[in-house]
Amino acid sequence: MEMLKFGKLAALALTLAVAAGCSSKGAENTGEGTNPNNGYDASTQGSGTDGMLADEAALRAITTFYFAYDSSDLLPEAMRALDVHAKDLKGDGSRVVLQGNTDERGTREYNMALGERRGMAVQRYLVLQGVSPAQLEVVSYGEERPAATGSDEESMAQNRRVNLVK
Repeated sequence: MEMLKFGKLAALALTLAVAAGCSSKGAENTGEGTNPNNGYDASTQGSGTDGMLADEAALRAITTFYFAYDSSDLLPEAMRALDVHAKDLKGDGSRVVLQGNTDERGTREYNMALGERRGMAVQRYLVLQGVSPAQLEVVSYGEERPAATGSDEESMAQNRRVNLVK
């Protein structure tokens, strides 16, 4: 009887070990297509002062922030880059334009409003980080300025964005 309990316990432990080994921490497919911000983890990049400067430079180079379909919610990878931009903007007092864009789905009016909501989401985040609202201008282009042509999901994902333009 004791051997049967041990066998069941061993089988359960083996099943759990296999399940844990097969699990994935990959991102869900949210229909975002190619996003150059995906996969960047500042906590694992570089070492020491030189590594931190390289990390900031890499984040500073990100000036396009992508959004999920029909959403104006900022993604965590966008927030890391926006933190660096906020630090720079607070330091130099320069002005930037936040250009909201959408894919081609939806009416022109809806897309103009969605592009504005996306720009406002970036503006709100930067203001919360201490940037003066006077330094930020939001402009919505809706679907009028696509970054990628095509009606496939990858092209549309590249068009759901806010560009930070100095």
